[in-house]
Amino acid sequence: MGCNKRYAQAMRALNRLSSLTARGGCAAAAMSVALCGPAAAEMLKAHYALSLMGLSIGSASASGIVDAQNYRVEISMHTTGLANLINNAKGAASASGGLTAGGPSPANYANTTSNSDETRTVRMSLVGNAVRAVDVRPAPWDAEARVPVTESAKRHIVDPVSALIMRVPPGEELTGPSACNRTISVFDGVTRFDVELAYAGAHTAQTRGYAGPVTVCSARYTPIAGHRPDSSATRYMANNNDISVWLAPLPDAHVVVPIHIAIGTAAGKLVIDASEFQIEQRRADVRR
Repeated sequence: MGCNKRYAQAMRALNRLSSLTARGGCAAAAMSVALCGPAAAEMLKAHYALSLMGLSIGSASASGIVDAQNYRVEISMHTTGLANLINNAKGAASASGGLTAGGPSPANYANTTSNSDETRTVRMSLVGNAVRAVDVRPAPWDAEARVPVTESAKRHIVDPVSALIMRVPPGEELTGPSACNRTISVFDGVTRFDVELAYAGAHTAQTRGYAGPVTVCSARYTPIAGHRPDSSATRYMANNNDISVWLAPLPDAHVVVPIHIAIGTAAGKLVIDASEFQIEQRRADVRR
């Protein structure tokens, strides 16, 4: 199999895992919000390395703040090295909203991705975990061949960036089964899918800024709508049993976020790994 084809397969596979990506590019979790409540907030500053078959293909950076009631997430990524010779890709995404007992309730989502062929922008507003308005430019050229996205499929969802913030029920440990066991329903403006996480064990992560316990989850991708039923990449990801996520705790907000992602692809192992993961506490009433 040629290098171009293998790389394209890997990137398509990554695009399907949104608990960990924004559509059209690789992503890493980050939080950023200006708040005025009295509770403590946590600032997260992270850098992630992207590799395929052990070879560096890109990087992502993140910074921001999340507290027990609100969040804003911002991420950016770009390919590097040999990957640029195949498909020079970059992207940025953001989401903001509130944190409820059931998890994130996003208000706004935006994503811009570009590669050697096109640039696409998605803007979406939401209320009560339902889409209020969405604008995708340009629209997918193959829209008529995709499974229609019904109005009911746009309810009880989160956007791909908000999906990175996972609320752990009050009274439950931030490491262990309660951190993992959940199904995340995601709509990225074009496709609607589920990501099911299941507890797979415990681990100790060590990187610049963080050394401590993380929860290991297995992940399964299920396409719901907006995808092409004849897509070999979609079928591959739906049958993929080789996806894992490590979740690190943010104690004050009582949430977990990804610190490491590994996805088996036809081209080899695709890994998103934090090279820096800094968590700092501050008062939420300190504005930016």
